[in-house]
Amino acid sequence: MKSSPLIIALGGMIAMAATIGIGRFVYTPILPYMADALALTKGEAGLIPAANFLGYLIGSLMGATGVMRGDRRRWTLWALALSAATTAAMALTVSVPAFLLLRFVGGATSAFVMVFGSAIVFDQLAAAGRSELAHYHFAGAVAAIALAAVMVMIPRRAGSVLPPAPKSTAGFDRRIIPLAIAYGLFGFGYVITATFISVLVRQTPSIAAIEPVIWLIVGLAAVPSVALWAWIGRCLGNPASIALACLAESAGVAATVLFDSTAAVLIGGAFLGGTFMGITAVGMTTAREISLSGPGGGSGSDPRSMLGLIVAAFGAGQMAGPAFGGYIAGITGSFVVPSLVASGVLIVAACLVMTLRMSKATFLRDSQSAGYR
Repeated sequence: MKSSPLIIALGGMIAMAATIGIGRFVYTPILPYMADALALTKGEAGLIPAANFLGYLIGSLMGATGVMRGDRRRWTLWALALSAATTAAMALTVSVPAFLLLRFVGGATSAFVMVFGSAIVFDQLAAAGRSELAHYHFAGAVAAIALAAVMVMIPRRAGSVLPPAPKSTAGFDRRIIPLAIAYGLFGFGYVITATFISVLVRQTPSIAAIEPVIWLIVGLAAVPSVALWAWIGRCLGNPASIALACLAESAGVAATVLFDSTAAVLIGGAFLGGTFMGITAVGMTTAREISLSGPGGGSGSDPRSMLGLIVAAFGAGQMAGPAFGGYIAGITGSFVVPSLVASGVLIVAACLVMTLRMSKATFLRDSQSAGYR
């Protein structure tokens, strides 16, 4: 029995919630408690998410290069199971090496779900002429981020085989290069604040009282973000949408360290939450559109390869960010320098993505050819 488009989108939403929202980002609000309970140094606190992002990078490269052969649905289901297992196992050890291994495996499985699961959802929604439902797929991650924040606050208060992906008939599309580089810079730029914002708040006496709610603010701001930035993409073109989101995120990242007022940090957290999943979603949609339109509007290439390429670039940025942030914070005694570097990197990403040759008219034409309505 063929599933309805809404069921497909909701299935993707649940998968993203489990592997991305919980499996990856639950550790941001948990990290201060881990660091205190286990006496982790800032460097160790940075290495744990870096291991996750290394796994994410390797997993995305495996998905992009065709190493993972066979049924995409089967790989997605196995990745979901392993993601749940590695997340649960984090509660059973206090060993930093064990944390690194578990987070590495968890990162790889989340990349598999991002690449394979997203490809399945995109393909089936496009085939059904309901590609606008793709924002539900990404909304799962942001909803789970808000849920994770609430969960962390509570203790303080008390089958079928899909056809193979099409082979490329158009060759490599150079339009993906600026997008991939910008996506990697975005991964670096957002992840330092996303990883350490709870730690930063706890270490600043004037704003320490908002630690229980800062990640909730990030999660709540993220809820409408995918739909918002997708709408801006339809109005102005996807490159402009990504660039504007990067600039807004840059301002938010800088605000969290330039001002020690409660309002500034809450606004910075809201800007972070209101942009990072939107950039992720619009970036992946743009990569798929590039792959399907082909160079100069010709026949397309394998969408999975394009998705895997930008996810790999994103993973590389994410892997470097926490290690860099933790190391520099350990030397300087604060997150001001790494956060300002991240803010500058996001500005560079915004400038770079605007070089992407994809006008609003091209976006609309390619979207329609890809089955977007």
